[in-house]
Amino acid sequence: MSEHGLSIMEHVARATPEAVARRVRGLSDRAIQWLFISPTILLLLAINIFPLVWTIRLSFTNYRANRPNARLLEIGIANYVSVLTDPDVWAAMQSTAHFLFWTIFLQTSIGFGLAWLVDRRFRGHGFWTTVILIPMMLSPAVVGNFWTFLYQPQIGLWNYALQFLTGIPASSFSMIGSVKLAPWSIIIVDTWMWTPYVMLICLAGLRSIPDYIYEAAEVDRASKWRQFWTITLPMALPFIMLAVLFRGIENFKMFDMVNLLTNGGPGSTTELASITLKREAFEKWRTGYSSAFAIILFVTVFGLANIYVKVLNRVKNR
Repeated sequence: MSEHGLSIMEHVARATPEAVARRVRGLSDRAIQWLFISPTILLLLAINIFPLVWTIRLSFTNYRANRPNARLLEIGIANYVSVLTDPDVWAAMQSTAHFLFWTIFLQTSIGFGLAWLVDRRFRGHGFWTTVILIPMMLSPAVVGNFWTFLYQPQIGLWNYALQFLTGIPASSFSMIGSVKLAPWSIIIVDTWMWTPYVMLICLAGLRSIPDYIYEAAEVDRASKWRQFWTITLPMALPFIMLAVLFRGIENFKMFDMVNLLTNGGPGSTTELASITLKREAFEKWRTGYSSAFAIILFVTVFGLANIYVKVLNRVKNR
């Protein structure tokens, strides 16, 4: 057999599964880990890092997506100054802060209460837990359209329920058409949808508490109320704070449900930061300006989340 034929046979022999396995066994555990996760890391970098870098690049220009062939001018930090001095942006941030505070407060309070009840393992608790979890399994688009129907002044079931409770005619209520009630309409819907999510996290925290701690407290004749304040709440607090972190990040960039439910109206009473960003980017086509706004929102969320995580770690390590 020729040398060329031998080299081919040797190459094939080296490529057998046994040979590959021997080569892999020769690698360190860390090298094997990097071998498997490298494709995923590269994909995530391509999907996430490139758009972020491109957005930062556009934020320093006058680029408009509806005029892609127009001359691109470098305008420095002018877009950032415009965003930070725009009263409409600050109004949207104020609406966002109101939405964040009340949704997180209500979801945490109700979610922890439901978790505490479900943890009692009463008869049929499995069935009721499943029923409670249904809202969070729905698409935000479905939820937005569903509650838009419920809020209708003429045929909405929500208005008829309020009429039954208050005696005021249903046509007098307009949750999504009233300047005063519209902000609460989106708070109610988000609370209804995502309280089960908070409940699950809190339930995990409650069930992570060892039973022997409660047994020792009962030996010491501690009341149920004292057990709650000295055992249950402190030990479940890291999980509660984790739920607050997750819901805070998600609600800060809330868009789809609010966009379908009120589209920022009436006027701009429910125009959250994400809705304002959408208007600037895809209605006014101020791409450079909206890119700067997006970067400011990103830095705000990232910075606040990092501070919160440090506080969370201190609570966990106490």
